[in-house]
Amino acid sequence: MRFVIVGAGAIGGTAGAYLARAGHDVLFVDNVEEHVEAMSRDGLAIEGRDAFRVRVPAVSPAALAGALAGRVPEAVLLAVKALHTADALEPLVPLLGPESYVVSMQNGLNERVIAARIGAGRTIGAFVNFSADYQAPGRIEYGSAGALYLGELDGRMTPRLRALGDALRGAFLPNTTLTDNIWGYLWGKLGYASQLFATATVDATMADVLGAPDNTALMANLAAEVVQVAEAEGVRSEGFDGYDPGAMRFAAPRDWAGIRRSLEKLVALNRGSLKQKSGIWRDLAVRRRRTEVDVQLVPIVEIGHGHGLCLPLNERLIELIHELESGRRRMAPGNVDDLRRLNETAYPTEVPA
Repeated sequence: MRFVIVGAGAIGGTAGAYLARAGHDVLFVDNVEEHVEAMSRDGLAIEGRDAFRVRVPAVSPAALAGALAGRVPEAVLLAVKALHTADALEPLVPLLGPESYVVSMQNGLNERVIAARIGAGRTIGAFVNFSADYQAPGRIEYGSAGALYLGELDGRMTPRLRALGDALRGAFLPNTTLTDNIWGYLWGKLGYASQLFATATVDATMADVLGAPDNTALMANLAAEVVQVAEAEGVRSEGFDGYDPGAMRFAAPRDWAGIRRSLEKLVALNRGSLKQKSGIWRDLAVRRRRTEVDVQLVPIVEIGHGHGLCLPLNERLIELIHELESGRRRMAPGNVDDLRRLNETAYPTEVPA
């Protein structure tokens, strides 16, 4: 297949490198000049779980049209940070053919943004949960395999979806799965993302924060707020890699045994990964840049408010992340303590038995 990978960082770079190694036609597009230069000069190196190097053409967005030279992309894997989606689409849209489609290899409900720009019929949803980190120009660490679900926005099983699944399954992740409920997986990941944003408010591993007994109710209720909004939208949240939204949801009685099992599985998954801290933590502590909180958690709160729902934990978590982004707050255990105190006030009966 002919792929254009827009955003050759952790996710796009890893998937593209494996596709190229398997013989697919891959073109990388990235706006980090040093990264493009390193890939053009030395190829892209994958480290960690696997170690190999591939030589793949890489260009800046401004040079994309020239690099394609009239060829029409078959599949575009969009892997930029979700807050950069609109800008990333602009040089790309005029080059798409009638059969071209864009796959959102991103976080949040970004498929809505893409579909609004190019149409739902040219948009495919993707739920991505493998772990990787951009290390330096031309170098990416692949931390661990994880779930990859692909789906048409309307739930149909189409020939193009099957071809895409075959390509990614054969070249990269053998467990790549096609689904008729991609929105369920996207909302499911948002529940888990809420938990990961909370872990990034302290300088600790994801597993340590998720697994702390004092955090059980907090982690459950952060996710439950998201599940509640999804249900109001008529979406059944799907589980993955140990995360069980059905267990997390507000219910009477609450399934604390299921919640603990889910958290234990997530802890085991994260302890087994080379990537011990989230990309959110890395944005805040290493790269010193904005996180994706405004395109992940903020829309959840806004949609929830539209249904008359209150999400006190996620609202406060958004505030904490904004303060960390701006330097008005430091990563410290007190940040999780803050959320835990609010949880006890907002959900006083929601205490694990």
